Order: sequence, then C-alpha cells, then structure tokens
Amino acid sequence: MGEVVAEGWITVEEANALTGYSAAYLRRLARQGHIVAQKVGGDLWLICRDDLVTYRSEMEALGLGKHNPLAPWRREA
Repeated sequence: MGEVVAEGWITVEEANALTGYSAAYLRRLARQGHIVAQKVGGDLWLICRDDLVTYRSEMEALGLGKHNPLAPWRREA
C-alpha cells in the first residue's frame, strides 16, 4: 500500500497481518462499534490499533465463552 497513516492507526491489511481477521470481519467489527475505525476513502479503512489489540485480547481471554449469545458484552448491531 505504501500510504503513511496517522500514529496509532493502521490499515485493514496491517490489521489482518496483526490479528488474522479478514477485511470483511474488521469492517463488521467497526460497523458494530466493537473497534474504532474510519472510512477515509472509497475502500480505505483506518483502524485504531489500540482498540483492535484490546478487542483481540478480550476475545482470547473469553475463550469459547465468546460464542455465548447471552454474554453481557455482546451488543446488538
């Protein structure tokens, strides 16, 4: 990509490399308010790295409990 982004923000491609989450899943997390992200162009999304790392850590800590549909942390889309 080669574009310079603001400190603390990463592209979807960088977020994918960091977490293994697909671009579609990252956009869905952003739309649902689970992570902070901004759409800055036609297809360019910037994701707050700290939010993404925190979200991933929380999901890893939940283990299989993250799939519980009654979990209090779930938010409706």
